[in-house]
Amino acid sequence: MPIPSKKQPDSPEQGATTGRNGLAERVAELEAENGRLRKIRDALIVRVESGTAHKPEPYAAFEHSVVLAEQVRERTEALNQTMEELRSSNKALTRAREEAETTRQRLSDAIESIADGFVLFDHQHRLIQSNSRFRSYWRHAGTAVPSSGTYIGEVRKLAKDSGLIVEEHSEPDSEGEVFLLSNKRWVQMTERPTREGGLVVLYSDITDIKNSEMARRIAALEESERWIRVVTDHVPALIAYVGADMTIQFCNQVYAAWYGRNGESPLGKNLINIHSPEMYQRLMPQILEVLSGRNVTFEFEELGEKGQARYMLRSYVPNFGDQGEIVGFFVLIRDVTDRRRTAAALEQAYDDLECRVKERTLALTELNSQLRQEIGERNTAEARLRDAKLEAERANLSKTKFLAAVSHDLLQPLNAARLFTSALQEQSFGPCAEDLVQSVSTSLNDVESLLGTLVDISKLDAGVIKPDVTAFDLRDLLNNIAREFRQMAMAEGLQLDFVGSSAIVESDSQLLARILRNFLTNAIRYTTNGRVLLGCRREKGSVLLQVWDTGAGIPHDKLIEIFQEFKRVRPTGSPADKGLGLGLAIVDKISRILNHEISVSSAEGKGSVFSVRVPMGELKPRLTASERDASVHAEHDLVGSRIWVIDNDPAICQGMQVVLESWGCQVVTAVSLPDLERQLNPSASPVDLILADYHLDNDENGVDTVAAINGRRGNSVPVVMITANYTSELKQHIRELGYVLMNKPVKPLKLRSVLNHILRSA
Repeated sequence: MPIPSKKQPDSPEQGATTGRNGLAERVAELEAENGRLRKIRDALIVRVESGTAHKPEPYAAFEHSVVLAEQVRERTEALNQTMEELRSSNKALTRAREEAETTRQRLSDAIESIADGFVLFDHQHRLIQSNSRFRSYWRHAGTAVPSSGTYIGEVRKLAKDSGLIVEEHSEPDSEGEVFLLSNKRWVQMTERPTREGGLVVLYSDITDIKNSEMARRIAALEESERWIRVVTDHVPALIAYVGADMTIQFCNQVYAAWYGRNGESPLGKNLINIHSPEMYQRLMPQILEVLSGRNVTFEFEELGEKGQARYMLRSYVPNFGDQGEIVGFFVLIRDVTDRRRTAAALEQAYDDLECRVKERTLALTELNSQLRQEIGERNTAEARLRDAKLEAERANLSKTKFLAAVSHDLLQPLNAARLFTSALQEQSFGPCAEDLVQSVSTSLNDVESLLGTLVDISKLDAGVIKPDVTAFDLRDLLNNIAREFRQMAMAEGLQLDFVGSSAIVESDSQLLARILRNFLTNAIRYTTNGRVLLGCRREKGSVLLQVWDTGAGIPHDKLIEIFQEFKRVRPTGSPADKGLGLGLAIVDKISRILNHEISVSSAEGKGSVFSVRVPMGELKPRLTASERDASVHAEHDLVGSRIWVIDNDPAICQGMQVVLESWGCQVVTAVSLPDLERQLNPSASPVDLILADYHLDNDENGVDTVAAINGRRGNSVPVVMITANYTSELKQHIRELGYVLMNKPVKPLKLRSVLNHILRSA
């Protein structure tokens, strides 16, 4: 392909002509060369045909000529193709130049058609192009228009120095800067970057907008002033505004009527011209004070135009400018003459009344002295009664707090006795010994019941027990209570019927269970024959849990009395009552804590029904019925389970060891963590579960001890925390730690069930 000449044609037509002439010359040269090659070919053919039999050289020459002819043909075709491509390129180039020229002209026309001033800067922010509107700004100011190549900074400096820009500022709602030009026109400058880094600047004429805005502001100010004047003219007080030059710039009609001498308005006048010299001098200290920036309120007596004396209460409030300077002050003057006269009349009436009061006071003094003596005697008697009541309340509160505080110590030996008794019951000592063990167990049950009742009523009175209200299924609660009391009913020769329910309720499961247990205990205790029914009725938004019995019933006038402490109503023919009369009192206190309604109805000789109303709840997703039943009924063999027992009471440790070893467990007991460390390595020794008492010696607790053990091990050991503390705070804390909480005294069967469940889950 031929290389184009470095010299470019002056125009597209001239370039096209030059290209055609060059091609014609090249074609002529090629045709002349083809003619010479044809002559050579013909000569070679003649020599071959006229030569002898051995013609190697002529034949080779012939073959060479054929090759040359083929090369000539190929080069001719390539030349023709090149010429065709050159002609197409020339046409495209011509078209492109024409289109570029057209586009450039259209761009210039478009820029000129813009009503705003237009300036284009390159990537170095040098001026490239501008329209006539932009140039007209400079010509009107009598300044030379910036030429191409001028930097944008120089353009701005030149505009300021030449006086083209009279004023400039930025407005909050504006996209760019706003300038007032020397021709009294307002323009807004808007900058937009180009893709190659340049800058397009538009100068939009916003004079009409500014004028319209100014007109709106003036109208708004006039409307505001009109409304202010309408309001202030109907106010009975004198209102004015005084400038820093002491001239009155605004006043309402009341002010103008009072200070307008001879019917002249005080507007525009100086204060010294509307007040007398004496009055002006009296006002000057307060005026100087308000001009120093402080509020001033004072009262003066003043004479009106007709010489009437009036008391005027004046208030001066400073007005601050944008720079914090005082530009004037507001004046509020109220006529308080009538108030002063009323005050004087009231003062006179007060003096008269005071005299009369003194006279009557002297008459009542003697009577008051007698009353004081009587009141003193009554106060003395009341103080004695109050002290006696306070002493009784302190004694009762002290008893309550004492029982609530020592519950742990009271239940410790009882818990140990229960454990030892349970271990004895699993041994074979013969019928006589077994009867004795059973009698001991029964006695311990009675002691536990009585002591637990006393502790519970004390804790309820002391406010220790806090409800832990959650949503739960009634099924498990009712099933467990029914199984628990069915054996008790059978032992008394009664039939316990039970109607289960899967309703979801919102309550504290343990406190609700205590209510139902007390209901059932009373029903079995006071029913000699027949049956007891545990069931529930669904109502709108609640469930009514009920215990029916066929006992002797309760007299109607005793239905309220049975819920009082130490009150027992034993119908004729009912068995002797071994209780303290606190069961239903505990029910009443628990129902108040849970905000559950308790009701009772009874018919003498037919029976009674006790009810508690529990609100419905919504249960969170949990195991399916089949999974739950499988979990409840699955059994786990405790044989070989490795259990550590930590309790500060050696008797508890010994009793727990006897019971657990009777179930086949491998037990290690300790009274503290150091005691456990003396027997084994807590961080490495194998263990399946830890039984820990919450209250330990030396102000330590089981939670911290178990945390220290699990902190040394790679995997945390399951924990059962045993305590006599029934507070909701501890219950919530144990639950958050993921431990199982059991309250003292611990029942062996319940303990075994808990251990089975934990070890099976682990």
